[in-house]
Amino acid sequence: YAVFNLETPVGPPPHSGYPCFNAPEAFVDALKDAGFDLMLTANNHTLDRGHRGLRSTVGVLDSRGLAHTGTYACDSARAAAVPLLTEINGFKVSFLNYTYGTNGISPRDGVVVDYIDRERMKADVEAARAAGAEIVAMCIHWGDEYKLLPNNSQRLLADFVEALGVDMLIGGHPHVIQPMEFRPNRYYPDKQFVLVYSLGNFISNMKTPDTRGGAMVHVGLGRGTDGRAKLTRAEYRLLFTVPGSRPSDNFRVLEADSVPAGPWRGRAEDFMRRARAVFDRHNVGVAEVRP
Repeated sequence: YAVFNLETPVGPPPHSGYPCFNAPEAFVDALKDAGFDLMLTANNHTLDRGHRGLRSTVGVLDSRGLAHTGTYACDSARAAAVPLLTEINGFKVSFLNYTYGTNGISPRDGVVVDYIDRERMKADVEAARAAGAEIVAMCIHWGDEYKLLPNNSQRLLADFVEALGVDMLIGGHPHVIQPMEFRPNRYYPDKQFVLVYSLGNFISNMKTPDTRGGAMVHVGLGRGTDGRAKLTRAEYRLLFTVPGSRPSDNFRVLEADSVPAGPWRGRAEDFMRRARAVFDRHNVGVAEVRP
């Protein structure tokens, strides 16, 4: 079950890149064809095209039958959609999604964005458990851009989320990788806890080696002898984006070790060296899987 942070509105022309994004519907089609199951829509670019862009995005996702969470056309839509509960190979898993902000643009005309709010997050986790969630995964847009280590605010919020009994906390926004942990929950020692401060970028046209790549994290689920769901392992693979040789060519997302010889191989090696230096020093219980 593959989860993707959709960090752009999706709507009609004009389409645009940084600083105010708007992607064509074909982008969502490509993500679905690639095998992604769930779109996270709460991030700092959610309102780049205002309330119309938000409604267009959720409408496109609905039309493709893609699950999504984090933004909603109205209060009643949020009430009907949260908590998102899905069955993955016999496990009932809930996904929640929040963002630190939306680049100073406020929601209008009744649209709803799930901002980081501890009371709301607590209530959503409780609702997820009440709905039957065996595993709760919280995905947060947070942190300082381009910093390879989490800041104190991230650490404090992670501690709060861990105390809620959340099973997985997966972060994004810094556009570079940050450390990962797989260990017993300090508040519920019978539970395991996965903490990923930042996955970095999945697909990128940013310029520095740190921002050209990211990590894909895989978390395994199992059951104990008592039948209760549990996390069994967490591991990661490093990915790197390679552009086409011509402006009209598609970008390719490759396992970083598999970038072929040529102009981008050296940059991929720089990315891997720096990422592995962080992970080797700071990761807890999360190892790399190499091709």
